Amino acid sequence: MNDLRQLSDRLRTVIGLEHDAVGVFLLNADSDLKPFENYERVQRHRYCQLLMKARSGKSVLLEAAELACPAAAAAFGLRNLPEGLAQGKGLVGFGIVAAPETGKRMFEKMPHLAPGTVKYIAAAPLPECLSVPDVVVVEDLPERLMWLLLADLNVAGGERRTSSTAVLQATCVDSTIIPMLENRLNFTFGCYGCREATDIGPNEAVLGFPGDRLQAIVEALAFLAEKAIPRSRAKTACSNVS
Repeated sequence: MNDLRQLSDRLRTVIGLEHDAVGVFLLNADSDLKPFENYERVQRHRYCQLLMKARSGKSVLLEAAELACPAAAAAFGLRNLPEGLAQGKGLVGFGIVAAPETGKRMFEKMPHLAPGTVKYIAAAPLPECLSVPDVVVVEDLPERLMWLLLADLNVAGGERRTSSTAVLQATCVDSTIIPMLENRLNFTFGCYGCREATDIGPNEAVLGFPGDRLQAIVEALAFLAEKAIPRSRAKTACSNVS
């Protein structure tokens, strides 16, 4: 792979991202922590809050047992859902769903990692990553994410892109676990949790893709930057409407 910093910089500049993409590492009990020794160790954070800190420029490491969000903890295979969430009553209490059966089904269908998969979670600005991360997560304006999606479509040879979401767990499940488990890009408009717990803006969305797809996606973005991106942003056809 080309220099990771160079790829990261190209990813940001070609589509004009407000912040760097975030590299995420899901580390097991046998993982070498030496590459992360300079990361800030944090406690009692939600996963979406790790991403928030990373996109603001910090490199952070969380022992998975310290993951504060019970829904994310279940998704990462760390512990079972509390009974109130598992039965859907918790989502009724939050005003997310009207019927507990709806919430129960949402969690029953939740993609999740096997227990024992994750011991530590590390997140850092992509240019600061010392190796290719497991997943790359990008939070930004939908128009900018659209070009990433189109780049991925080019890499896939025109195969239509699909998204899976319950409008719940947008960063942990939709943008991290699904890309890992299904080896593909996934995109979402966000969720109650990440919008309540982080600084993601009302005009922003989020997507994630496997880190080993980074180079191919950046190369496809470079192609799009030759004509499609500047032409679309120029809005010439719109300006010709009388």
